Amino acid sequence: HTHTTGTHKSKKFIQTHPRCLECCIKCLGGIPYPSLIATILLYAGVALFCGCGHEALSGTVTILQNYFEVVRSPVDALDVFTMIDIVKYVIYGIASAFFVYGILLMVEGFFTSGAIKDLYGDFKITTCGRCVSAWFIMLTYIFMLAWLGVTAFTSLPVFIYFNIWNICQNATVLEGATLCLDPRQYGIVPIAEAKTVCAGSEKFYKMCESNELDMTFHLFICALAGAGAAVIAMIHYLMVLSANWAYVKDACRMQKYEDIKSKEEQELHDIHSTRSKERLNAYT
Repeated sequence: HTHTTGTHKSKKFIQTHPRCLECCIKCLGGIPYPSLIATILLYAGVALFCGCGHEALSGTVTILQNYFEVVRSPVDALDVFTMIDIVKYVIYGIASAFFVYGILLMVEGFFTSGAIKDLYGDFKITTCGRCVSAWFIMLTYIFMLAWLGVTAFTSLPVFIYFNIWNICQNATVLEGATLCLDPRQYGIVPIAEAKTVCAGSEKFYKMCESNELDMTFHLFICALAGAGAAVIAMIHYLMVLSANWAYVKDACRMQKYEDIKSKEEQELHDIHSTRSKERLNAYT
């Protein structure tokens, strides 16, 4: 009985408020869904990259200090810890910049969507609007190349941690094997500093069994996946912006055609009015 009453009330509301229903349908039709999907994918990728990348860098600092005994330089030298701090600040900037850029692309999608024309009537395509669309296409293409570089850069620590994880696995399988981890191979510490950790030592087994190594490895993998998602979002944005550009171009051509057509119709109307007046004067 309650379900029947609720259904009756819903039908009665729709019958008494048809304009509200039409307005909701128009608003839903005015949402640029391709831009919305690309924005959600971009935010998810950037959040995954920035959050996991930041925590993975913090875990890297812990591993270097606890197991490789790498200390921070007392002077303002460009050591591995300073570089990690710089990368963290870059991550903060990336998160802020692409949050704003996603909003701008959503706004651009709203104003170039064909459904906006149905909502607000005919609109004029200005030269500034076409320039803004072209500028967004160029900027998105540059950002796509930048994210490709970020993805390639993020794959480096994944490769390094995979090698470390592989050495830990082989050390437990191959007894008596002399396997060592030397951070000098990756340029983390200077050549003069010997920070080698070999299998059989207490630090080696503690590091291989620690949660920091496993967590940091998986965090870097998640950061790599986030960078890849951001690349896919940029490609999606490029497709959406290109389609919007084609729409703006066709709308501009249609606008010129309508202007020329209305001008010719006005001229024909003026000629017809003039001839009618001449005939009336001649008859008079």
